[in-house]
Amino acid sequence: MSAGSVAVVVAEEIEVPSWDLYELSIPCTVFGKPQPDLADPWYDLRLCGTGERPREGRAGPGLTLRAAYGLDGLDGADTVIVPSVPDSCVEEGRPLPPALIAALRRAHAAGARMVSLCTGAFALAEAGLLDGRRATAHWMHTAQLAERYPKVRVDDSVLYVDDGDVLTSAGLTAGLDLCLHLVRRDLGAHVANQLARRMVVPAHRPGGQAQFVDLSVPAADDESLVPALEWAGAHLDRPLTVEDLARRAAMSPRTFYRRLRAATGMTPMQWLLNRRLSLAQSLLESTGLPIARIGELSGLGTANNLRYHFLKQVGVPPGEYRRAFPGGHRTGSGPTGTGPADARPEAPGRAAGSPGRTGA
Repeated sequence: MSAGSVAVVVAEEIEVPSWDLYELSIPCTVFGKPQPDLADPWYDLRLCGTGERPREGRAGPGLTLRAAYGLDGLDGADTVIVPSVPDSCVEEGRPLPPALIAALRRAHAAGARMVSLCTGAFALAEAGLLDGRRATAHWMHTAQLAERYPKVRVDDSVLYVDDGDVLTSAGLTAGLDLCLHLVRRDLGAHVANQLARRMVVPAHRPGGQAQFVDLSVPAADDESLVPALEWAGAHLDRPLTVEDLARRAAMSPRTFYRRLRAATGMTPMQWLLNRRLSLAQSLLESTGLPIARIGELSGLGTANNLRYHFLKQVGVPPGEYRRAFPGGHRTGSGPTGTGPADARPEAPGRAAGSPGRTGA
């Protein structure tokens, strides 16, 4: 496994919007700060300017950027990243610099791995590098990308697309997901997970996950619900009903339903399903347990039931999700310190939120 060199394209024009700095800062943070205790040598980062002359008279908050390298810095790079392109190139159809397009084509022909974050996909598409490929961008711009470049198979529903030597991501935080995915490919899951921990971000979100999915479990603002929800979290392997939770909270089922909905925005069955999926994610990341056993421990029932919900909510099957964490699998009969203490198999279809069951 090798880190290699990363060349990041920097748009050099006056009044670069401040929000474009986010995508630019992502590869600088991931690949630019040495991590000698994780991998030595780390990546060799180059910031490569497009060489455009400043455009005077642009309105709005922004700044002028100057990079240490020109576009010739893309030559010989193992990975080339285009974080974004100017808004005028997306919204107004302003041509991208011909020198940039030529440099991207040259780098790809030389064997570089080509990457775009957010609207950077427009540059790869203009260079013809996305023709016939599946690609993505921020959902606000995918319709324009598809219309302008009909040879690109645009997918507006995913966080990022890994097509081997060409990778594209949606906007903002999805760009961070893709950069950590590159580290995982280059240096392994352990290094990527440790780097994510230092950045205080989730270790991994699969590229196939939908851009809008949020499997986090909202905390309850109503403190009277906390004991019941904590109890439910410790007994997810059991068939749980609204009546069970309401009894633990010393409320009527109707009152419990109303208060949980007000506190979390979810019905009790939705809350349980998300909690079970979160537990299943944790077990897939950290253990080598069979899929069927994880279905039992999480309360999702059979392996088929787990696959159904995982594919529907996360966007990828559990086996594919697990393969992103090869260093985290442990052998043994069960998890350590996660999930219900007393796991008991349940009949298919008994889990809250399972197919065919009517939610509360």
